[in-house]
Amino acid sequence: MFKKQLTLLASVLAIVIITLGSCKSKYEKLKASNDYAKKYQEAIKYYNKKDYNKALGLFEVLVERYRGREGAEDLFYYYAFTYYKQKDYTSARYHFKTFADTYPSSPRAEECRFFSAYCYYLDSPIYSLDQDNTLKAIDALQLFINLYPKSDRVAEASKLIQNLRDKLETKAYANAKLYLTISDYQSAVIAFNNALRDYPDTKYGEEMEYLIVKAQYQYAYHSFETKQEDRFNQAIAYADQFAEKYPNSKYLHETQAYVKDSQQGIKQAQRLIAEAMSNERTAKKLLKKDTVTTTSPSEKNQPQKIPY
Repeated sequence: MFKKQLTLLASVLAIVIITLGSCKSKYEKLKASNDYAKKYQEAIKYYNKKDYNKALGLFEVLVERYRGREGAEDLFYYYAFTYYKQKDYTSARYHFKTFADTYPSSPRAEECRFFSAYCYYLDSPIYSLDQDNTLKAIDALQLFINLYPKSDRVAEASKLIQNLRDKLETKAYANAKLYLTISDYQSAVIAFNNALRDYPDTKYGEEMEYLIVKAQYQYAYHSFETKQEDRFNQAIAYADQFAEKYPNSKYLHETQAYVKDSQQGIKQAQRLIAEAMSNERTAKKLLKKDTVTTTSPSEKNQPQKIPY
């Protein structure tokens, strides 16, 4: 009885293997054949059945054969979308663009131009990574809008551009905060100001303007005393601008504290410089002081004085 069951099971497996082998053989034979019309017909069938891998295998054989011939336009259209359906957006955007450039008068050119840009959008990484594809996506989507200003897809393209700009805005904000985190205060001030210039309506505006005050204060505090007065005054100026722009801000108390600390810092720097002018011992002490770590009234464990 057991031997009969094994024999039956072996027979079933053999039938399955033969069946699968014959199906694969049929596809491979078609792919290797010279019946290009049959290949074309079957490739479209595979595409419509969502068997994109097999469809692509046949399309790749056909594209060179049909280049410049009747049926080429439909073939290249399906070819591009097969890559898109397989989520190979790098290849898809290239072929979409090639289609639009090759058949600019085609009713499908607008669609392919849009999808070429959209593939860049789909390949745009998270904000913390390199944003080269994000910038290329913005350019491609804007080109689409310029070429087809009356297209039904203009609104969608504009929305996608805004999403991409939001990502760049977040990256600029995060990069500026990183400078502050690593105590590169001067770079933080510059980066925050650049971000506000590039994205004047940013949702991070209030926080970034507060952080400019904070970074400028720390930059001044950790500078040589001979540089501190100008830099503290700049911190006060930033704080005054912040208070005028955001009178009800949750950061207002902290910016006012930085103003008070800056004013005290200016007085202390002026006093030490005045003493150094008339007292060699104080001058040497001041020079030595500029080479050691000190503690800010607002923050502890800060880095050494900035010698420039």
